[in-house]
Amino acid sequence: MIYVVVVLMEKEVLVKIFELVIVPFLVVAISTPFIKKLAEHLGAMDIPNNRKVHLKPIPRLGGLAVYFGFLVGYMLFGKPTGVMNSILIGSFFIILTGVVDDIKSLKPIAKFTGQLIAALIVVFYGGLVIKDISAFGIHINFGYFAYPLTIFFILGCINCINLIDGLDGLSSGISAIFFLAIGIVAACRYQTDLAFILTFIMLGCCIGFLVHNFYPATIFIGDSGSMFLGFIMSVITMLGYKNVMMSSMIIPLLILSVPILDTLFAILRRKLKGESISKPDKSHIHHQFLKRGFSQIGTVLTLYMITFLFAMASVIYVLVNAVVGYIIYGVLLICLIVFSLKTDIIFSKKKKDDNRKG
Repeated sequence: MIYVVVVLMEKEVLVKIFELVIVPFLVVAISTPFIKKLAEHLGAMDIPNNRKVHLKPIPRLGGLAVYFGFLVGYMLFGKPTGVMNSILIGSFFIILTGVVDDIKSLKPIAKFTGQLIAALIVVFYGGLVIKDISAFGIHINFGYFAYPLTIFFILGCINCINLIDGLDGLSSGISAIFFLAIGIVAACRYQTDLAFILTFIMLGCCIGFLVHNFYPATIFIGDSGSMFLGFIMSVITMLGYKNVMMSSMIIPLLILSVPILDTLFAILRRKLKGESISKPDKSHIHHQFLKRGFSQIGTVLTLYMITFLFAMASVIYVLVNAVVGYIIYGVLLICLIVFSLKTDIIFSKKKKDDNRKG
């Protein structure tokens, strides 16, 4: 598969990709230790508790290093446009909200407000709107609902990555796989536009941060980073959709099946318990693997592999054979759902077991 992808790309495109990836990679890898010292100075530390997996305080604010790499990459390789201005302004609000939250925890409504402002900026100033969607032979035009649905989509992406960020290297690694898959499709279709540039810049940023964030992590990406990653994912998805980089909006969403399903399950789980959907708990998908004896590295690598398989299914669907892509998607989704039903990610197995014993 990798050989076929490389063959499909021209030498000039490969050189461009290397430049787009290596520069932000170096910027993030080199700047992260300085951000770590800044986080320690500001008291932006993730303190262990009964919900956390780590055992000692770890600096947050890693998102600042990722954001810095993104800005340097854009300044070197990007071009100013109205859309890009909206992305820069929106991302600033996301980073600002996340940094404040990393230093001193914000109330859910304050975090939501920052996310909403960023979404409104790219929708109304940048003009990025999901007007319709096509998937599996079905076409739907959203009409007047396009604007609220687009805002909901952006907020959903932001919070999906934010919620999955529970183990060393998990959110940044899953994000890297997402950017890699989208980038492969763009490169093979010779779509070297803004979406292409941002995709490979973000791939370099994620890999550069993983140098310090993979287990055992010396710094966490924090809400500043996880929300920024989700925001940029939503933007790149909409840019690709607008420029026909992807065959369907559904493709990028399927690549993110793990964080999306984890978020949906968390909402359902908390609703069934009568709890607020923003209340943190220890029943996410990565917790389920840990409860079954997986190590942190084993859990992260397993979730990487699942995401990678969804990513490869997307590449196959778009570039090779749609039917094969359908089959792989179906098998993977069934496996994830079966796994979820056998755990307490939705329903509490402990209560059921206690009732049986009684």
